[in-house]
Amino acid sequence: MSPSSKISTSPTLPTLSVPPHGVGTPVPALFEGAQALADMQCAPVLTWPCVLLHLGAHGTRLQLCHAPGEAFAHTVWLPVGTALTAQAFFKCDVPTPLEMEAAIAQVEDEVYLAHRQFQPLAAAGSGPLAWWSVDAALIELAELAGVPGGAHTVLTLDAVERLFQRLAYVAEGRPAAVEGLPERASFAAALLVLRELMHHMPFATLNLCVAQGAQRPA
Repeated sequence: MSPSSKISTSPTLPTLSVPPHGVGTPVPALFEGAQALADMQCAPVLTWPCVLLHLGAHGTRLQLCHAPGEAFAHTVWLPVGTALTAQAFFKCDVPTPLEMEAAIAQVEDEVYLAHRQFQPLAAAGSGPLAWWSVDAALIELAELAGVPGGAHTVLTLDAVERLFQRLAYVAEGRPAAVEGLPERASFAAALLVLRELMHHMPFATLNLCVAQGAQRPA
């Protein structure tokens, strides 16, 4: 399965009452400021400027911050989320190869639009961006990819690709238990969306910081 694959019959993600690209809106408490990360155990390795990635059920939010304690300089919203993607494209807990191809095509289009808006904002910064997240769904992907756990872990694009290949085997009929993967549409959607983001935003590494009281996705 290619990240650029498209088929003419692919459905589209449902339209929701969500903010358009680039419009800031209220966000979860952990994402109200980059200080949220600085206050956690990962503070000693936090670098600037940084992007906080929040992959939610109904949308994805990228928030750029240039220095500790500052408000976010820019927020870019993508109408792509785990529940939206799963509901729009996956009929069962384990998607088929065609369903995954259709989802890739649609998500890739949304990521491309976000990339066009985000890159000029990122280029105006003072150095390379460090990508961070505290999302439990993304931490779960790192665990399934075999990344050693801890307060701070790093998930690479290579690890994401290997995990995605295992999901592709399951989509083609291999039992999920053989690959050690959950039979859950939201897992498949989270992995697919993250893969497209890393390919096309692009970024090769994602820093994951475990939040206190974080729970594994159900």
